[in-house]
Formats: sequence, C-alpha cells, structure tokens
Amino acid sequence: MKITARTRVFALLGDPVTHSLSPRMQTAAFQAAGLDAVYVAIAVLAEDVETVMTALVRNGGGGNITIPFKQVAGRCARGTRDARVERLSSANVFGRSDGQLQLRNTDVDGILAGLDALNVESAAWCVIGTGGSARAVAGAAAERGARIAVRSRDAKRAADFAEWAASIGVPAAELAECGAVINATPLGLAPRDEHPIDPASIPAGAAALDLTYLQPGETPWVRACRERGLRASDGREVLLAQGAASWALWFPEAAAPVEIMRAALDGRLG
Repeated sequence: MKITARTRVFALLGDPVTHSLSPRMQTAAFQAAGLDAVYVAIAVLAEDVETVMTALVRNGGGGNITIPFKQVAGRCARGTRDARVERLSSANVFGRSDGQLQLRNTDVDGILAGLDALNVESAAWCVIGTGGSARAVAGAAAERGARIAVRSRDAKRAADFAEWAASIGVPAAELAECGAVINATPLGLAPRDEHPIDPASIPAGAAALDLTYLQPGETPWVRACRERGLRASDGREVLLAQGAASWALWFPEAAAPVEIMRAALDGRLG
C-alpha cells in the first residue's frame, strides 16, 4: 500500500512486542477493508505510554496496549474511559471519540470468546497472574457470573487480587472446582519459561486457555495440557476477538473482516 501524510497510524504499545501477530492481523484487515491505515508494533517505556497514545490519536490513529502496560493505560489521566476500564483499571484499546482520547477494554470480549471456543460452561475459573490481563479475566467472570480462584508466585498478590475481584462482584473459588484455567501471565514467551501451572494439578475435564501465544506454534503449556487430555488453546482466538472488537472505536462505520483476520493469524494469506 502507498503511505501518505493522510495515512492513519495504529500501533501496539508494550514490551516485548516483537512476537505479536497484531500487526499482521490488523494490516490484512485494513487492506481488505480498503482503509488508508497502517498498524505497527512499538516498544515503549511506562512513562511514554500516555504521550504516544495521545500523539497517535491526535493524528487520527489509535491502537492497542499489551503487557506490561495495560494498567498504566487504564490509569491514564487524559481522555475518557469506558465502564470496563473504570471497573478494571486496565485498558487494551485506545482511539479517538468525540475529538479526544478514549480508552476501552476489549480483552474481556477476547477472553469470553476464547472460553466459548473451548466450550467452557463451568461457573468457576482459575486465573494465573494478577496483572492487567488477569483483571480482564475477572471482568469476564463478573459479566458471565463466574467465580475465580487466583494463583500467583506471590501469595500476597494473589490474596490482594482475590480481594479486589470480590470488590467488583466476583466471589472466590477453589482450584478443584474450576472448569477452566487461564494463564494471564507472559510465561511461555521465553524458551526456558516454566509452566504457569503444572498441568497435572488441573482438574480432569477442565479446559486450559493460554492468553500467551507464539509465532509460530503453540506454547509448551498448551501442548502439555493437551497431552494430559485437556481441552487447550493458545491466545489466538482471544487476540482475534479483542482485535475485531477494537474496530468499534477505531472505525465505527465499518465491520471488522473477521475471516480475513483469522486467515492472517493462521498464516493463510501468504
């Protein structure tokens, strides 16, 4: 495509971002929809997040926030927040609405889509982690009426997170009763990472959803869970759903070309 001074720039902000499939997915979608827009990945520092978001939005663009800055974005002093961001203090989408910066959380949409794809019907889930993605899991649980168990390498963080989750209407659960275990940590991105949780400790019949994904291939945790006989998937379905939902802010007049986005994620577009 030809890039001009009128081309709108959208970006994924985080660190790391080199593994992300968002640029491939959204670039294919922009081209299919005939939009004069590009999508790139930018590694930023925490203190730069608000400035970069504001600059992109001022010039007609927007983007997404990934680890570890979703809560940084959720606390942004500028612009407006949707109800989810207000509740969760975590944002993964930014764009322009009514002439100003707006922050939204479509991670909740992605997580619900990922769980639905695994046919999760249980009203008890286990979330591994306590960061911005884990907050989206709690938000999804609140909307679905589910309870959650919390696991973290830091017991105090786990206890604090469970207390916060209860404050937004998500009661506590025990791991043994959970029908879904969700990895909301970055564990799995690095080759020598340990499993976020031992697959042997996951209840039989439960599903495992890893919000992390690799390029190419599945995470070791997903493979290990599947070898144990569990239904398991990585974060691609989550990425697809949250990315498509982002279009409601970026291009309210256009429908996201979901099947093109899925084909781009699957590597079927060449």
